[in-house]
Amino acid sequence: MPSNPKIKKPKRQHISVFELNDMFPDEESAVKWFETVRWGEERHCPHCGCTDTHEVKNRKPMPYRCRGCKSYFSVRTGTLMESSRLPLRKWVFAVYMYVTSLKGISSTRLAHEIKVQQRTAWFMMHRLRDAWDQSGLEAFMGPVEADETYIGGKRKNMSNSKRKELKDAGRGPVGKEAVVGVRDRATNQVRATVVPETDAAHVAGFVASQTEEGAKVYTDEAKVYNALKPLYDHEAVNHSTSEYVRDMAHTNGMESFWANMKRGYIGIFHYMSPKHLQRYVNEFAGKHNVRGKDTIDQMQNVAAAMTGKRLMYRDLIS
Repeated sequence: MPSNPKIKKPKRQHISVFELNDMFPDEESAVKWFETVRWGEERHCPHCGCTDTHEVKNRKPMPYRCRGCKSYFSVRTGTLMESSRLPLRKWVFAVYMYVTSLKGISSTRLAHEIKVQQRTAWFMMHRLRDAWDQSGLEAFMGPVEADETYIGGKRKNMSNSKRKELKDAGRGPVGKEAVVGVRDRATNQVRATVVPETDAAHVAGFVASQTEEGAKVYTDEAKVYNALKPLYDHEAVNHSTSEYVRDMAHTNGMESFWANMKRGYIGIFHYMSPKHLQRYVNEFAGKHNVRGKDTIDQMQNVAAAMTGKRLMYRDLIS
């Protein structure tokens, strides 16, 4: 037996479509699952938090009533599913397809699979992406990798008028959106955000906001990261001289994340509008962060994260 045997990770439990259909054969099973994820064994009012609630005789559309604030509510109240008229069973299948499609799923395909209109599926997907909003999370302890990339189409695939417009604007990543990311090596968690400029204030500023002061930070040779040196143990590799790994210094993990996101861009979505790009970034970061969990745990992670958030269709298209 070797002195340092490799520790095998437990095999992730995947759920097939057939198994999912057996788990959620009807609307009642879907409602019960969402209620269990949200409330556990003790239901409480989403308006005031009171646990003194009861079922009402006419269960539709609000099956519960709070004796404290006298409000009616359902498991949808106070979540991203609020005001949705779709059966919760369709929401279960949407969540399943969302977490199991590693490179993403188009709204056209989701609409076909769960039998809804394309714009309904599009709205559902953006609400699921909002569930994985990255705000309010604790900073990484490090060591971390930080890197930036650009998201956008290739000029050769654009119309003549668009190419002329970008040619007049300049060379390089003109017409693309900049995204900055940080990966914590200890937990393999990723955070990423769209930034308006790739200057020190936005790039290094985001890295600093996601990383504990004094932590080890690995980056490439971009000068914007020099702003980290007074407060962080910063080390860089020089990609311009074909140096990609030096001992523990590299950004390969972060670059692997970008590669997966761009495969989703090219192969699935084909276009991510600047307006909604942060939601797509949230989706890929969220999938990366739960990819080691069992499928049902991934689904529960999304369902739980939908609580306390709201996205209106009029705000989405405004």
